[in-house]
Amino acid sequence: MNHRFVRTGLDVLHYSGISRLMAPFIAGVGAIFMLHHVRPGPDMPGGFAPNAGLDVTPDFLDAVIGFVKARGWRLLSLQQAVAELRSGEAAENPPFAVFTLDDGFRDNFTHAWPVFRRHECPFTIFIAPHFCDGIGELWWEALERAIADNAEIRPMLGDFPDRLPTATEAQKQAAWEALYWPVRLMGQHGQRRWIRRFAAAHGVDLKALCRAQVMSWDEVREIAGDELCTIGAHTMRHFALARLKDPEEARHEMLASKTALEHELKREITTFAYPYGDETSAGYREFALAAEVGFEAAVTTRKGVIHPHHAEAPLALPRLSLNGFYQKIRYVDVLLSGLPFAISRRLAG
Repeated sequence: MNHRFVRTGLDVLHYSGISRLMAPFIAGVGAIFMLHHVRPGPDMPGGFAPNAGLDVTPDFLDAVIGFVKARGWRLLSLQQAVAELRSGEAAENPPFAVFTLDDGFRDNFTHAWPVFRRHECPFTIFIAPHFCDGIGELWWEALERAIADNAEIRPMLGDFPDRLPTATEAQKQAAWEALYWPVRLMGQHGQRRWIRRFAAAHGVDLKALCRAQVMSWDEVREIAGDELCTIGAHTMRHFALARLKDPEEARHEMLASKTALEHELKREITTFAYPYGDETSAGYREFALAAEVGFEAAVTTRKGVIHPHHAEAPLALPRLSLNGFYQKIRYVDVLLSGLPFAISRRLAG
């Protein structure tokens, strides 16, 4: 993605005033924000940092919460927002903001939690139990680490050459762009077999990486003890469910994660986030399975704000990503207007 081009487009919508002009007609009744990592770092990532879109700083999170509060938006939990959608109250009340975090990274505990507490802001963290067990395979993090740490890599994949140079920043970026989507779109079991071989060949310890990045069960239990925090399920192994051919396996990934979290936390788990969450990773089959398993609300990564009609599809809710490449409040302002999503739908349709 050309982030400079997107930022320019957002700036045009902001400085022209058109996003504020259109907001009363298309902004909807609220927004569900999506985050992953929250940790100190630059507000405009540089160098080889292909996963930097998943990182925002605690200061930016603090600014976003302060911004929506200043605009009169209400801070709700995901369950509260869905309840209002179903009852019709959302259309009668001021807009709501919901904050969600995927994967349960340790920085959610150390850096994001204090920000939420300072604002008395509810938040939901979606957990894949294998990650907290320390055996999860964060393949996208491992791929970045292998490319960053080596002057050349062996793709060990399909028609790729035996070796790719990764000595310079440009070479590293080229290798990432060549490999990321082919790996992302693989069958899930084949993907995991590949990352185990690839990581081992390039000096990346997958289990150590997981333990270093993700909250332990003790940390999950501690943060879950805060009444502001809700824990939701995120499958057992962070599989793209639509890429599992057997619907029973997809259903098991959902149900097993729900059951494991309920066992660890001694409370009912009613919310879910589809790993990756785009159209290639979760669709109608997965939405139906989420209902069968007993989830009351589920979020995707499909982009958009929330409108009253989403009451009819509480297991397929869109979100608004807080992206590390766009850490400016003016960009959040434009996104909350709903205009970029309306434009995108018009161009796609």
